[in-house]
Amino acid sequence: MIFETHAHYEDEAFDEDRRELLESLPKQNIEYVVNISSGIKTVEQSINLAENYDYIYASVGIHPGETMLLDEERFLWLNEKANHPKVLAVGEIGLDYYWDTPDRDIQKEWFIKQMEMAKEIDKPLVIHSRDAANDTYNLMKESGVDELGAVIHCFGYGVEQARQYLNMGFYLGIGGVLTFTNGRKLKEVVAFSPIEQLVLETDCPYLSPVPYRGKRNSSLYLPYIAQEIANIKGIDYDTVVRVTNENAKKLYKMKG
Repeated sequence: MIFETHAHYEDEAFDEDRRELLESLPKQNIEYVVNISSGIKTVEQSINLAENYDYIYASVGIHPGETMLLDEERFLWLNEKANHPKVLAVGEIGLDYYWDTPDRDIQKEWFIKQMEMAKEIDKPLVIHSRDAANDTYNLMKESGVDELGAVIHCFGYGVEQARQYLNMGFYLGIGGVLTFTNGRKLKEVVAFSPIEQLVLETDCPYLSPVPYRGKRNSSLYLPYIAQEIANIKGIDYDTVVRVTNENAKKLYKMKG
């Protein structure tokens, strides 16, 4: 069965049919979903989803674009939420120099603090890194999070950056961009990377794969990504689904 490692089902794009869609997932060969928080508001929403569905888990963290809202009081609150039994990871956290707000020093400060929190509670990281390859890698190295485990979500860099993260034992999150005609760089990364370090993700409702590009994404479209990985690596679809499922369970430290 397929393991969806990165979804945002709390998003308003799902307000009209969230329950029906989520209830349909196990019947469509989706075994588990990890709903990833990004902002203050989505922490509680992600945990609520995890509490309401056996097969949904949560990750809690504050996206770099919202780190200006963090202070010590909110950080203590986040730490408490991160200890919830259905919270598997800390994230999505990291650096975003594409939007470049707030100030980079603020992004870095709270990225480091959230990594330290993850070390204290021994939970892996879900990393958001956009146009910030070197700083992300260097801060992760300096923070000594190799043992924690991490996924570089929506991996968007080239083979050399992939090699750095793979050498640290981390996973690369592969989504709909792989199916785009302009996704050549990601296709090269997938060809280069061992299948044992790739995981499937949608980032839904965003980044739908071809043939649904531009429409609302959901975990139901993960087979298109798995099939593209199979095509690139010259292996069969079932192997991609099985190995990426095993990888996700190792990443998130799940039994079985």
